[in-house]
Amino acid sequence: MKEDLMTGVSFMIPFVTIGGIFLAVAYAVGDTQSVFSNTGSLGWFLAQVGVAGLTIMVPILGAYIAYAIADKPGLAPGFLLSYLLQQGNVMKAAGEATGLGGGEAGAGYLGALVAGLLAGYVARWFKNLDVPDAIAPMMPVLIIPVATMAVLTPVMLFVLGVPVAIANEALTSFLETLQGGQAIVVGVVLGAMMAFDMGGPVNKVAYVFAVGLLGAESGVSEPMAAVMIAGMIPPIGMALSNFIAPHKYAEEMYENAKSGVILGFSFITEGAIPYAAADPLRVIPSIMLGSATGAAASMALGVTMPAPHGGIFVVPLSNSPFLFVACILLGSAVTAGAATLLKPDYEESVAGTESAKAAAQTND
Repeated sequence: MKEDLMTGVSFMIPFVTIGGIFLAVAYAVGDTQSVFSNTGSLGWFLAQVGVAGLTIMVPILGAYIAYAIADKPGLAPGFLLSYLLQQGNVMKAAGEATGLGGGEAGAGYLGALVAGLLAGYVARWFKNLDVPDAIAPMMPVLIIPVATMAVLTPVMLFVLGVPVAIANEALTSFLETLQGGQAIVVGVVLGAMMAFDMGGPVNKVAYVFAVGLLGAESGVSEPMAAVMIAGMIPPIGMALSNFIAPHKYAEEMYENAKSGVILGFSFITEGAIPYAAADPLRVIPSIMLGSATGAAASMALGVTMPAPHGGIFVVPLSNSPFLFVACILLGSAVTAGAATLLKPDYEESVAGTESAKAAAQTND
């Protein structure tokens, strides 16, 4: 399931990037308040591209989760079910029909995750059925997609879709009203998740969460800023520690530190992986602490980021570029300080490892 979800995320990210950056540039070029009403202007055209990317990204997520599970037969049902769950009028009607009400904002990326998984598993079940040779050629393009939609449409609309849409709406409303301690807690959690596996599944959960809110109707962009800041801190913080205390790292890691700064400012968290692979027990807690600190500070200060990627290159699009950079520097300093304090001198560490190996061989 992890691989299926990651496939959906990997196909979704280019749509997110295009949509987010074009929309952010539209706001920068035109007036944030009137860019959508100023039809025909440069900002308006850029905004149309941005909205298209951020609108289509959620169905793409569901479609390619289903594709990862069932191949081509799952693609169309995964897309269409995810698309239906984003339509506020459809979900409102479904809520009224079930008596639950609510859900006008759609089911968001949470609904797409559920729709993609169910579409994939149902389509794969149909795909594995033994059928007569006469209808086998029609299975992938006709029978499986139609049958999957027929089975899952009522389930997704009236059983699962409305509760998920209500939960998505409540989550968005909660994040819009975050203040003080609540915002800090969300920042700590998102920051720690971004650093934990540096581009792995936990990191992607936090990223998709922030992107989903960015693409919501209300456009909640504070979590996106926190997530981007948290993702930039690990490589920068570890590089800073390497510069400050080179005697605590292997000699060849110094060159890695130089590239780590570039990768960090480019929002490529994977730049910290060589450090974590060499000493996970000390490095991972250090980068989690730094990322949690930077993200919490960002949430507490109300820093926003309308673009889902780009790192330092999209900082001017934030509501407070200075505070955005300050949060990165704060978190990087915390990571560097923690890693430098926790790590022993490299030669002592190597000597200890060799002694342990020698003792083990002697015992054998």
